[in-house]
Amino acid sequence: MIFAQPLWFLLLLLLPLISWLRKKRRHNQAISIRLPRAALMRGGNTWRSATQRLLPFLRFLAVGLLIVAMARPQKKWQEQKIKADAVDIMLAMDISPSMLSRDFYPDRLTVAKQVATDFISKRPYDRLGLVGFSAEAFTQCPLTTDHPVLQEFVDNLQTGRLEDGTSIGMGLATAVNRLKDSPARSKVVILLTDGENTVKDSYIAPMQAAEIANTLNVRVYTVGIGSDGVVMSPWRRKSDGSYEFSPRRLTFNTDLLEHIARLTNGKFYRAQSAEDLVSIYTEIDKLEKTNITITTKRHLTEMAYVFISAAMVLLVLEILLRWLMLRTLTPN
Repeated sequence: MIFAQPLWFLLLLLLPLISWLRKKRRHNQAISIRLPRAALMRGGNTWRSATQRLLPFLRFLAVGLLIVAMARPQKKWQEQKIKADAVDIMLAMDISPSMLSRDFYPDRLTVAKQVATDFISKRPYDRLGLVGFSAEAFTQCPLTTDHPVLQEFVDNLQTGRLEDGTSIGMGLATAVNRLKDSPARSKVVILLTDGENTVKDSYIAPMQAAEIANTLNVRVYTVGIGSDGVVMSPWRRKSDGSYEFSPRRLTFNTDLLEHIARLTNGKFYRAQSAEDLVSIYTEIDKLEKTNITITTKRHLTEMAYVFISAAMVLLVLEILLRWLMLRTLTPN
């Protein structure tokens, strides 16, 4: 709500003065004789006496509303038409047991999910999807603009749903398959993994998946997560599905991820800490900008009639009460 002529509000300063003059006039008024009513003779306030004291407030409130109307209140609203040349992005996330390694707090997978969720929230106009992979791969969420739903899918990613192992080729191929029919000007896969391609007999080899991505003009950003050295990592799964941890030295093949990124005109990143991972996603966000054109139309609606109508209702109510229901032998 805005006011086109706010100087009219200065008239509100006169209301306290009018109230003071009115009380002074009543004080100097000649003594009048009022006929007693039975209810008053019994003592206590009646609804008539209580209402009588409210009459001046009704009039003052009505005058105040008229002054507000004179200030020309206006409702301001705007309409935005957004044209976005969006980017389609598939997140391919490793969910093999090694993603539970504790060189990140509390583990690699938890940090990766937190950073991915933040990345999704920063791209409101793009379609994004999610693929999880270990020895196999599955589409957790296809391309969508319903980002709250996608963020829930990211939060629900868990290890142990698929066979243990890491098939980078299957993860990449599944993500690329979701982009093959995309009409977007830019198609991107962000592939995050923490280990080597351990599944040698996979249906699709990593470089074969990269060649398919290159043919379909899909750019792949590869992210290797994990620090160097010995870390507490799962080494076997118990019968109840949980994992036993022990200090392990994990190997990491960065050459494969570099070749995939280079072949698809993407880029390889190495994240050895949570801060590194945040910086990587921030850089990717800047590299894959969405072209947005916003046309804004502003509208103003006059709202004075609302205040005038309310003031008229109060004045009519005050007149009816004063001259019909509360009428006495002497003036107020």
